[in-house]
Amino acid sequence: MSSDIYAVRFVLDGQIHHARGERRTTTVLDYLREKLHRTGTKEGCAEGDCGACVVLVGELDAQGRRIEWKPVNSCMQMLPSLDGKALKTVESLKRPDGSLHPAQDAMARCHGTQCGFCTPGFVMSIAALAEHHAEPTRGQINDALSGNLCRCTGYKPIVEAARSACAAPAELRSLQDARELELLRQIARPARPTYNLDGELVVQPVVRTRKGSEFVSPSTAAELAAYLAEHPDALLLAGSTEFGLAVNKRFERPAFIAYVGHVAELKAVAETAAAWRIGAAVPLDRVHALVAPLLPDFAEVLRRFGSPPIRATATLGGNIANGSPIGDSMPCLIALGATLLLRRRNARGKEETRTVPLEAFYTGQKRNVLQPGEFIESIEIPKPGTRLFRAHKISKRFDQDISATCCAMSWRVDGEGRLRDVRLAYNGVTPYPARAPRIEAQLEGRLPAEVSAEALDAAVAASFTPRDGLRATWAYRALVARNLVLRFVQPELAAEGA
Repeated sequence: MSSDIYAVRFVLDGQIHHARGERRTTTVLDYLREKLHRTGTKEGCAEGDCGACVVLVGELDAQGRRIEWKPVNSCMQMLPSLDGKALKTVESLKRPDGSLHPAQDAMARCHGTQCGFCTPGFVMSIAALAEHHAEPTRGQINDALSGNLCRCTGYKPIVEAARSACAAPAELRSLQDARELELLRQIARPARPTYNLDGELVVQPVVRTRKGSEFVSPSTAAELAAYLAEHPDALLLAGSTEFGLAVNKRFERPAFIAYVGHVAELKAVAETAAAWRIGAAVPLDRVHALVAPLLPDFAEVLRRFGSPPIRATATLGGNIANGSPIGDSMPCLIALGATLLLRRRNARGKEETRTVPLEAFYTGQKRNVLQPGEFIESIEIPKPGTRLFRAHKISKRFDQDISATCCAMSWRVDGEGRLRDVRLAYNGVTPYPARAPRIEAQLEGRLPAEVSAEALDAAVAASFTPRDGLRATWAYRALVARNLVLRFVQPELAAEGA
């Protein structure tokens, strides 16, 4: 391997750290253990499930006055994505006077550890929770720890440790550091694009090898479009929850990687009375906070999408662009009538955009309408208004599991109580998330009590090609596809059968 000639700069323990000569696909975990010898951070699964590798990654808030710390699975994050950010490992939590952070102290006092392998990851998740909550509910604690697995203790002492740590004085729980804040301001990625003497956009690499491979981190959509026009086969990297698996399990090493985590337009959120416009690189935890008040079912699907370290990095645009047949956000978005704003630089060097309904985005399994060099800039999600919306995900394990199927439905009720303008979408029953027009036709114009299981069964059979899968048999999926619709439109019957 040729050595790299650029440096990744990030703040670590009150200093700016320069990582030089590393692969563009070096993970944060590997760098911590092999180069910095910070062995407190462990590798368990290398796929974002066990949480033994959790660290905290910090970025400046919108006002530049605080550091927003989030738990992250370091096994799946590429080292160059740390450029311009701050990092804390379990070794970082000890105070200058040698005292422990409340999360560390509480894990020891509450006997929350035995073999200790998973303990650093739990400590980091608890520290992230304690940064924001003095009196978390049991549900909040469970959710905060949902991405950390322990095979030794059982979870009661760990939950008690979380509760105890959060009850500590705010000044002891706080991860804010004025010195680190100033250093983070110094290394912040440039917010404005760079032009050469010919007036052309220049996307400065974070990492470039002598063989010409590179990792770039543009700051604007124009820079990204210009780079993709020159390198249409470049990998677009956002949350790395999918690409991290490709690196760790399939050993993929793309020549060109464009990281979108600093692109201003792709991180922007705008809200009107009628809709949300969400940048493609906005992480799912922020999307969850936006939609929860009006769309609690959608919010619950997003909560079950993954643990806090996954939701802190995985992006809405990434989930859509990945196009998994069992992608969880897409049925909800399709049922709501979401549209995508696509952007690219054409052959004449001009920027152009177009709007595509999400239901028309996919053309087959893992195939879509994106042209070479084109990318998703934002997603517009209509607010429900007077429409009703329901969604539910079925999986073998309730939390942190891949869908067997997810169903979402929106509709309005006319003056007679009949279902109108029905939009129904599934994943897991077709090669890509899609609407189900034949099932919609069985619902349109009917009273909820007139919807029959037999008619829905016939519509399901006519709508989809039967296929068994690893997550469920076709017989099970077909039954679930029907029962979820009945649950949505006849909740009183579902309650009686519960």
